Amino acid sequence: MPVRLIVDTDTAGDDVNSLLIALLHPNIQLEAVTISVGNVGFEQQIENALYTIEMAGRSGQVPVYPGCAVPLVNEWVAADYVHGRDGMGDSFFPRARQRPEPQHAVDALIERIHAAPGELTILAQAPLTNIAVAVTRDPSIARKVKTLYIMGGTYFAPGNITPAAEYNFYVDPEAARIVFRAGFDIRLVDWGLCVRDTVLDDGDLEDIRRLDTELARFYLQVNRVVRQFNETVGIRGVTHPDSIVAAMIADPAIARGWQPCQVDIETRGELTRGASVITPAQYAGVEKRVERPNAQVCLGADRERFKALLMDILARR
Repeated sequence: MPVRLIVDTDTAGDDVNSLLIALLHPNIQLEAVTISVGNVGFEQQIENALYTIEMAGRSGQVPVYPGCAVPLVNEWVAADYVHGRDGMGDSFFPRARQRPEPQHAVDALIERIHAAPGELTILAQAPLTNIAVAVTRDPSIARKVKTLYIMGGTYFAPGNITPAAEYNFYVDPEAARIVFRAGFDIRLVDWGLCVRDTVLDDGDLEDIRRLDTELARFYLQVNRVVRQFNETVGIRGVTHPDSIVAAMIADPAIARGWQPCQVDIETRGELTRGASVITPAQYAGVEKRVERPNAQVCLGADRERFKALLMDILARR
């Protein structure tokens, strides 16, 4: 049976690749997309999700729910310098035919989780504002979500927006802390894994170019600005922090092990706000606070298996 999935996203760059996997892989049944504050302007993120659904040939089949447009406490911090002004490599695609739903994403999440207790998996690939507001409003949903996959944080690696913090957690650390303390069955994939195991270099991008499909061309266009940005920070290729998680949901063998950990988020540090503090369960400290892990943290990914899956998706249209 395919995984029944909701994707919570701030649609830009690799979020798009992740959505394509969720839309087109036979092992995933994408039931809804919810939009969170994040990478670029909120309305633009909605349009990016709708256009991606259209590019996948699924227009009108997957509802898109706008959610929280600002973080709980922080002022919004954009990442358009990474993904382009529109989040799509400065492509400025035309408006999609499908329109967003009138229902707020938080209400849609609560309603759908209660309608299918224990059956829905959520992929959160954005700041966790929508998820935090939903579980604050209705704490019972935490135990009714089958698995909550989160892309965020860093484990034995520097951040990507400050030396200490990864972007999703930095934008809304209060939301991240709420979610990790809420009782979800969490699987966390961090930024460090992305840099180690998901970079597709120029040779890989040439393999994608040779597919010569509409989706392959779409991928190259959407990711051209992030490819240029990565060069300035010493990463020679395109990073895939979100699509690697979607790929793991579609093909669990891509994940190379999970470690039970206690995950918490720094919300007050002058220099470390948004940092993820990840403690393996076996290293219980004096306070014994890690005796009960609250997440499984991924230890690695099979890069070649991931690349093959992504190329299969891009070859479909």
